[in-house]
Amino acid sequence: MSERLAILGGTFDPIHFGHLAIAAEVCWQLDVARVFFVPTAQQPLKAWKHIASAADRLAMVRLATADNPSFAVCDLEIERGGPSYTIDTMATLREQNPGAEWTFVAGADVLRDLPRWHAIERLLDLCRFAIVTRPGHTLNLDQLYQALPAADGRITELGNLHLDISATELRERLARGAPVRYQMPDEVIEYIRDHGIYRGGA
Repeated sequence: MSERLAILGGTFDPIHFGHLAIAAEVCWQLDVARVFFVPTAQQPLKAWKHIASAADRLAMVRLATADNPSFAVCDLEIERGGPSYTIDTMATLREQNPGAEWTFVAGADVLRDLPRWHAIERLLDLCRFAIVTRPGHTLNLDQLYQALPAADGRITELGNLHLDISATELRERLARGAPVRYQMPDEVIEYIRDHGIYRGGA
């Protein structure tokens, strides 16, 4: 049986317990051996800039995932720089892990933009998608399949996980010195404080 691996991409600005819980749920629900956290250098469909540097975001992800042997960190997109296209990362990881079955993990809010992703039909050939439902978002897979027929049968819904933690809200709380403990790992909070990221501490 082929080894099952997954990618969890994102800005991770900052990484928090919601991200980690999703990765753990992927391992359990989909029998995945390892989840690769892939911090983006620059997302093509997002015009805003990151508040933390790529190096800081990568360091925080490494700190947050260090104690779980089922988690790995992939710096391909940050090392590559520029816009982060999932197809390029997926192709490289498949070369490095021949024979593995891959799943790309994403939030329900990405479905709207999925038909616009670079080389999306080729990407759907290389991996399946696991969509994490979030409070306030409902999946309309029929609508997606009409817009993107190649996605039919390639998407799995991950339910029963509703940790509604927002990186945007965490940045705002950190900026004004509000507590963020129990929403993100202590090691990440300490790193943010030590490096003066988000203009605040915890």
